[in-house]
Amino acid sequence: MQRIHTLVIGGGQAGLAMSRCLSDRGIEHVVLERGRIAERWRSERWESLRLLTPNWQSRLPGYRYQGHDPDGYMTMSEVVRYLDGYAAAIAAPVEAGVAVTGVRRSGVGFAVDTSRGAWRARHVVVATGYCDQPRIPDAAAALPADIVQLSPTAYRSPAQLPPGGVLVVGASSSGIQLADEIARAGRAVTLAVGRHTRLPRMYRGRDIMWWLDAMGVLTETTAEVFDAAVSRSQPSLQLVGRPDRASLDLPILQARGVRLVGRVTSVDGARVSLSDDLVAHTAAADARLARLLARVDEFVRRTGVPASEPEPFEPFLWPAPTPDAIDLRDAGIRTVVWATGFRRTYPWLHVPVIGADGEIRQAGGVTPVRGLYVLGMHFQRRRNSAFIDGVGADARELADAIAGLAARAAVA
Repeated sequence: MQRIHTLVIGGGQAGLAMSRCLSDRGIEHVVLERGRIAERWRSERWESLRLLTPNWQSRLPGYRYQGHDPDGYMTMSEVVRYLDGYAAAIAAPVEAGVAVTGVRRSGVGFAVDTSRGAWRARHVVVATGYCDQPRIPDAAAALPADIVQLSPTAYRSPAQLPPGGVLVVGASSSGIQLADEIARAGRAVTLAVGRHTRLPRMYRGRDIMWWLDAMGVLTETTAEVFDAAVSRSQPSLQLVGRPDRASLDLPILQARGVRLVGRVTSVDGARVSLSDDLVAHTAAADARLARLLARVDEFVRRTGVPASEPEPFEPFLWPAPTPDAIDLRDAGIRTVVWATGFRRTYPWLHVPVIGADGEIRQAGGVTPVRGLYVLGMHFQRRRNSAFIDGVGADARELADAIAGLAARAAVA
């Protein structure tokens, strides 16, 4: 059995950021990764995907983007090279190809079973990420066997899909990108729209993420927002990273021939029932967007930061009623892509910290069990906690907490 002070589970951006922060504090540790560094970026993303954040916003503790295109958006292979480079630069003690099979409380620390033997650790950091398992609704099981079903983690390109139309369920960043790509490939695409956050790629001459960064929106903490739970429940951004820095939203998709319908409510064989809520969701998204753009305009007025004139905001006007159901066979739809978000599972975590919702109970990454932490969750401490650009701040604070416990243990 090997012994280590702190064991980090996961070799993605969260695990690597944690490693750098632990090293900065002289804390002995190891990072266990079931696959390769940045495995999900390597094997669970579609071929054309790029980061939604500009390259300059890829900042990790002691490391940042140094390439020739700071305003561009990294491809998946570039993200992998970036994280590989980070691991090498910080000499992260990563053991790749090691799957954690069990974590249990043991004395003042933890016993950790893996595919390559057992460890004992005083502290454990779960850094397996927010985008773990696709969240596929139970209704999917009722679809006929001849309808191909995919999640964004299994989708690679339109070429893998069978002939016929495609229903994409979910209209946040993944859903709109897949709907657009599949439609551009000449397929008939229907997009089932739920709650979403509409954003322009560019506003007043700058990337929208530049404005959110400059205004401090992305670094707002759970203590600074009115209700952290409500903030966490907000739908993800309707955004795409492209070399041409173009926007992508529902009006653009509709103009390209994508059929927009309401949210999927149930499935009975080939019949998919839909909610009559498309207008409500698009109106709510437009209202959120209008408030954000007004906030940017006020920031420009107050600070005098150079900016072009504001572009006119065009609300999405839905001209026709939406159907209450689609018969997939009648509509010629052979494929359903469930872009309905992610969930997290921890079948190997045998410590009483899993809540009724299946999530690890934690406050700012600190669980109720002394010495057990989590990193990289959505709005864990800040709005950008799950971003490459934001996980480092949380990692520093958790490393401080671990160092504080170590110092108190040494005095005792």
